Amino acid sequence: MKTDVIVISNDGENMEEALAQAEKVACYKELPSRNAMHLRLLTEEMLGMMRSITGERKGAFWIEDHDGMYELHLQVETPMDFDKQERLLAASTSGKNESARGIMGKIRSFFDPMDWANAPVPVNVEGTNPVASWSISSYRQMVQKKLEENPEGAAEAWDELEKSVVSNLADDVKVSIRGRNVEMTILKRFAAPKKDA
Repeated sequence: MKTDVIVISNDGENMEEALAQAEKVACYKELPSRNAMHLRLLTEEMLGMMRSITGERKGAFWIEDHDGMYELHLQVETPMDFDKQERLLAASTSGKNESARGIMGKIRSFFDPMDWANAPVPVNVEGTNPVASWSISSYRQMVQKKLEENPEGAAEAWDELEKSVVSNLADDVKVSIRGRNVEMTILKRFAAPKKDA
């Protein structure tokens, strides 16, 4: 099942409709109240990320489910003109980008084309095929490994990861770039509701 696509924006346009859509999905799928609350919390977090990450842009939000796996999608078109592309290509890939620290910084770097030079993985802005992707599960593993190797250096990233609602509730978060479109997908698996005999 795929819900209607709702156009949302950072000024709050249709944010309430997106939250209501999450509640409708939970009701239609007869999710237990705890699972319904988790679906709503993940939707709220995603919409909050949109406000803090994407700047003054509009995005498309929808929910899909397949065999108990719920996918919350947020897709934003990133404007890319010749001037921005030139500045992007001229950006140093070895420089530090303080805004790309931590989980929110890693996600934010995908939504701003000026940060693509410092994205969590190399980004190629040419073509229309997926050219970059990031996953919270791989980030979690990387932070865990760094924590074991250098506890002081990774402690802040691990602390932020542990405090993140999305990190604690979602099974995974994936962010990918396809041409000018950046899409974030939050995945959460819920067990099928028990039917009365």
